[in-house]
Amino acid sequence: MDKMTPQPIRQALILLSLVLSSLIPAAAQAASPTGGVSAVWSADQGNGTYKNPVLFADYSDPDVIRVGDTFYLVASSFNQIPGLPILTSKDLVNWHFAAHALPVQPPDELYSKPQHGKGVWAPAIRFHDGKFFIFYPDPDLGIYMTQAKSIQGPWSAPLLIKAAPGWIDPCPLWDDDGNAYLVNALAGSRGGIKNIVVLSRMAPDGTALLDSGSIIVDGHLHDQTLEGPKIYKRHGYYYISAPAGGVVPGYHVVLRSKDIYGPYERRVVLAQGKTSINGPHQGAWVDTPTGEDWFLHFRDQGPYGRVLYLEPMHWANDWPVIGQNISKEGTGEPVATFRKPNVPSQPIATLPDSDEFNEPHLGPQWQWEANPQSDFAFPSKSMGALRLINEPQSSPNLWNLPNLLLQKFPAPDFTVTTKLTFTSRFAGEETGLVVLGQSYAYIAVRNTGDHLEVRQVERQDAEHDGKQTESQAVPVTSTTLYLRARVERDADKPEATVSYSFSTDGSAFQSIGTPFHATPGRWVGARIGLFATSPATTGELGYADFDWFRFSR
Repeated sequence: MDKMTPQPIRQALILLSLVLSSLIPAAAQAASPTGGVSAVWSADQGNGTYKNPVLFADYSDPDVIRVGDTFYLVASSFNQIPGLPILTSKDLVNWHFAAHALPVQPPDELYSKPQHGKGVWAPAIRFHDGKFFIFYPDPDLGIYMTQAKSIQGPWSAPLLIKAAPGWIDPCPLWDDDGNAYLVNALAGSRGGIKNIVVLSRMAPDGTALLDSGSIIVDGHLHDQTLEGPKIYKRHGYYYISAPAGGVVPGYHVVLRSKDIYGPYERRVVLAQGKTSINGPHQGAWVDTPTGEDWFLHFRDQGPYGRVLYLEPMHWANDWPVIGQNISKEGTGEPVATFRKPNVPSQPIATLPDSDEFNEPHLGPQWQWEANPQSDFAFPSKSMGALRLINEPQSSPNLWNLPNLLLQKFPAPDFTVTTKLTFTSRFAGEETGLVVLGQSYAYIAVRNTGDHLEVRQVERQDAEHDGKQTESQAVPVTSTTLYLRARVERDADKPEATVSYSFSTDGSAFQSIGTPFHATPGRWVGARIGLFATSPATTGELGYADFDWFRFSR
């Protein structure tokens, strides 16, 4: 398919290819590309205990359910595609990748270009009537629903069930009497309304809301920025679980009522307290087959994103008690370590990070910055490499480009090394390793027209097209290079320093440029990955073949 293919046909072919890629068997997706446990982070201590965070990765706004003996978790994905990642676990500590429910993001004419901080905000997952449902908001468009009979899909095309900018954080409840409801929050940045929880009646099949909604909780009475509501029913009480007080300094509240429309009693159930774990934010309650209760939530860690914590939980007088060191008011504190849930022992497992590029499809850890074109990349099992095409760049600012192939930071301290062979056809083509946030820096090999050179490039405040600076370039003769980034967490702070180096033999590495302080993106942590660009718009483009991408300590 060339760039002259009519746009409707081109979009249909892109959608078909991505849907087919989403149907890769779960076992193939879940397997670590290196065939083992991550070299940089594992929460399972191997002695019956775990350490928090159980996922040191940016799985923001988590929601979790249990079906049988299996837990399913879904998280926000914003503008990153494929989106709506779904994870599975048998013990809430060791997690596997199951699928992405969103192979492309609608509408394509909008999300074919990066829309930082937009797209999929806090979703909710439920299992009802033999099907999985995910409800998610696009803050500029409204609330969508997608469903599937299998967690691996195929997932239905997202259905816009409420066209309402500013309606966010939906969560459904199918009540005992057959009625169905949806709660949601509102984003003041879109509609000028915030800090309330709205309840709407919903069609039992989840395809429509049946009224215009009613306020059931007004957060202005006690809290600021009450959002992310989850609704549950237990022992005749309806419970609204929601974070408040802001992402970094906030806390978690639970409200309860015997009537779904209220009024609701309120209690702060989780806060930082005397711990170093700030802002326990949005999360979800889940129970185990053995009758234990647990709570999963995120904690904002700056450039590392919103990492996932697991807290013990039990009930007292029909109120949830979360964490430890409970106050007289019932407010718990997050735990740093704790015993694992009382379920059958599971092998230590981690989400994939390193990739040998030995499969005919991308690993599930990779996401694009927008709905991708079909010629951005070609995995090749026969070559044992990933080929990135030097795509014509619409902007010298990488923040604006869709063809960045990135993944989340997986640990506080790590090194990434990648091996590539660069086949360049035009002066100005370059490929490299980037850490992207609202500011970014990358190391790249570039064709000057006369020779190849390696350089570090940094752009501060990329979101607002800030100034770009470059290191002194180093000429190289080899087309095969090893690029490396070292990420180190600053002591006692959620800050990360990135240092770049390169090698022509994979053994002796030469530092280049100056250390860079990674920054978050829009509502996400910094991400690390690959790119390839060209100034050319006609003729055969060059490319870069990446042999592997490896994380190490």
